[in-house]
Order: sequence, then structure tokens, then C-alpha cells
Amino acid sequence: MATPPTLANWLSILALGLIWGATFMVVAIALEGYGPLTVACARTTLGAVSLLVLVRLMGREMPRDRRVWTYLLVIGVLNTALPFALLSWGQQYVPSAFAGISMAALPLFVFPLAHLFTDEKMSLRKSLGVTIGFCGAAVLIGPRAFDFGEGSVALAQLACVAASLSYAVSSVLTRRCPPVDSIAMAALTLVVGAVCLIPAMLVFEGVPAWTTDRAGTAIIFLGLVPTALAALLRVQVIRTAGSVFMTLVNYQVPVWSMVFGAWILSEALPIRFFVALALILCGLAVSQWASLRGVLRGLRG
Repeated sequence: MATPPTLANWLSILALGLIWGATFMVVAIALEGYGPLTVACARTTLGAVSLLVLVRLMGREMPRDRRVWTYLLVIGVLNTALPFALLSWGQQYVPSAFAGISMAALPLFVFPLAHLFTDEKMSLRKSLGVTIGFCGAAVLIGPRAFDFGEGSVALAQLACVAASLSYAVSSVLTRRCPPVDSIAMAALTLVVGAVCLIPAMLVFEGVPAWTTDRAGTAIIFLGLVPTALAALLRVQVIRTAGSVFMTLVNYQVPVWSMVFGAWILSEALPIRFFVALALILCGLAVSQWASLRGVLRGLRG
């Protein structure tokens, strides 16, 4: 049973928000020296190797159930290979802040999917929150969402939103997956992603050459910090403070992505980004009110 959040839990939540919020900025830096498939592939492969070593050191068991492996194959594609490739490609044309805000819509996709495919049914409150959040996503993309003319970034914007949808589908599948060790699951889904992305990278972008500039450093960061370190922090938080407390990360990531994008990359942030962020976070708060109330009650306790 989860215990009231400790100072270590709060620091871990802050660290996860910073790490995942900065990831979009780091992807943008990596794209300065590498193609999108190379960035996605390196991130996935380095993360897979790191977590496999971690599984071995921690003595975690690998799954033997064939049903689990079937789920892991699909989840690996939808949670790593496809969204990593979509985000890397999309971020060639849109600000990192846009990608970060689009990821905030992830829970909003999860709720209706969970309603259809799990026993987690939509309530009136959740429906209202999802509606508000989707209005925010529409504002984020803007009125030229389906204008694919020359010079348009609509396709890149939709790629980022599609990555969020892919994460949402994988989240629902993860809930339906038979019991499996969380660290082993994270490692194996990254292995599946690497198996998919390595051939794609070699065919379309060739063997990457190592660069010692900041793009190379960004590649290493992506492979190690948002995967291995973040996976450890995530498991620690969920085990000690609960999954409800973990949802606080959803509110941080888009904010940090905007901060890092503007501060480090000097990205221009149009007013619609702020409006979209406000609507999406409002939608999350309304739809997850029960979870937030549980966290606040825990703090008072």
C-alpha cells in the first residue's frame, strides 16, 4: 500500500518532470548533427542496453508467458519505435515546446481508449475534462491543421500529436498486459523498438558517424537519462507513493518543455501555445480531479 509522499518522492517527481520536460530540447539538439531515425534509434538502443544491464544487476526475472511476449512486441512498437521516430521527425520542423505540449494530451487520449477497451469507464467529469483538453490540442495545432501546402508544418504537428496517441494506445495495452516485472518490461519494449529502428536507420540514413559536438552528447543523454535513470525513479515513486502521486508529472512536462525551449534554444512561443497549455492542463485537472484530491488529502494527512 502506498505511503504518504516523502521529501524524496517530491524530489523524484520534480526530477522526472525536469528530465522528461528537457527531453524535447535535447532531441532538437541531437537533430543538429543526426537524422531523425538515427536519433530515435540511438535513444532506443542505448536505453535498451542500459536497462538490460540494470535487469541483470537487480536480478529481475524475464517473462516466460507467450501472451506477455505478444503484448511486449506490440507495446514495444507503439511505446518506443513509432513515437520516438514521429517525434524526432516532427521536431525537425516544429519547436521543442510544441512537442512537449502535445505530450500533455496523452492522458486525454488514454481516457476514451480505456473506456472502450478496459473496465475504466468515462464519467461525466472525465468527459468534460477530455473535451476541454482536446480544445487545447486544437488550439495548439492551429487553424491550418490540415493545410499541407508548401512550407506548411501541419504534417509535423500532426506527427507529434500522433506520437501522443501512440503512447496512449500502448498505455492501455500495458494495463491489459499480464503481470510482468516493470523494469524487465521497460527493457524489453526498448529492445523491440531498437530491433525495429536499427534496420530503418541503416536503410534511410546509413551508419551514423560519431560527432564530439553537443549533438553527440545529446544522443548519449537521450539514451541514458530519460530511460534508465527515469525508469528507476518512476518505479521508486510508484512503489513508495503510488501511481496517483505519479500523475503529477503530467502537469510538469509541458511547462518545462516550454521553459527549456525558450531559455536554451531561444524558441519563439506564440500566444496560442500558452492558451493551449492552459486548456490542456485544465482538462487534465478536471478529468483527474479524484486523483489530485487524493494527493492533496495525503499531503494534509
